[in-house]
Amino acid sequence: MSGNGFGHLFRFTTFGESHGPGIGLVVDGVPPRLPLSEADIQHWLDKRRPGTSRFVTQRREPDTVEILSGVFENQTTGTPIGLLIRNQDMRSKDYGDIMNVFRPGHADYTYFTKYGIRDYRGGGRSSARETACRVAAGAIARKVLGDGISIRGAVVQIGANAIDAARWNWDEVERNPFWCPDSAAAERWEVYLDDIRKKGSSIGAVVEVTASGVPAGWGAPVYDKLDSDLAKALMSINAVKGVEIGAGFDAAKLTGEENADEMRMVDGKVAFDSNNAGGILGGLSSGQDIVCRIAVKPTSSILTPRHTVDVWGEEAEVVTKGRHDPCVGIRAVPVAEAMVACTLADHMMRHRAQCGT
Repeated sequence: MSGNGFGHLFRFTTFGESHGPGIGLVVDGVPPRLPLSEADIQHWLDKRRPGTSRFVTQRREPDTVEILSGVFENQTTGTPIGLLIRNQDMRSKDYGDIMNVFRPGHADYTYFTKYGIRDYRGGGRSSARETACRVAAGAIARKVLGDGISIRGAVVQIGANAIDAARWNWDEVERNPFWCPDSAAAERWEVYLDDIRKKGSSIGAVVEVTASGVPAGWGAPVYDKLDSDLAKALMSINAVKGVEIGAGFDAAKLTGEENADEMRMVDGKVAFDSNNAGGILGGLSSGQDIVCRIAVKPTSSILTPRHTVDVWGEEAEVVTKGRHDPCVGIRAVPVAEAMVACTLADHMMRHRAQCGT
């Protein structure tokens, strides 16, 4: 299997399966002498960790990270950083009934078609369990970027229920189990998701990530545009079916006058009157906030019986048991933040390699 790594100068490669002994990653290209400890990484892993509320999977994984290499006396050495997260709460028996059938909406059929074998225990390599590795990589990427760059994510829509953007308050994100910046919307979502969960069903969500403090000029204008790399990074997250930068698809509704982010001088610096471009012009960062959104599909593992086929080509019916997120978009927030951080860290290093600043 190829495609297990991401990035160029700042690069990480992940390994492991959902119900194997553990998952892990190797991070290459990290500069030496950066302060880094397991606690620095654990802080972000705890945000993604399962079992934190009734609105996410009840799999009880502590997601405790172990640094195996690349750090000495709480500083990076410039060598590859090896990290390990051991799996502790596997219930593989939950998947015994589906070992020979393909779950609709999952990668079961495509994996089996491509490789002739699949790990049916929670999806194996295709499981969202792998995203813990991305969050760990993102924690290191934040160290590379430094304190001057802030990367924050929030759930802005669950199903057809969107927040009121006028009520956006970043402080609210940490006060509810949905990473929601609108307290009124969070209250509505609690009732709505309780109903979804009790029915054994699931629902999709939209997550927005904002990166502030990114200077102008990061990216490359042709095939390595910053927005195209961000789109790839975010699209690679499990269950993501759409990515927007800035106005995104709504840009198609705007006139040229409405869409253009007019510029002026304020205190000797360039300022923009709007940010429809999402902080990226011609593939290069503009110095404005970089704004990305992802559409996350409903969790495919639900209790409602669904028609499918088995490995012998016979029609069948399947019910997916086990512990699953009623809205996987909730735990996608720290994952999306991490992928934005990794992309920006990579482009920061590439920019410095060419331009020296």
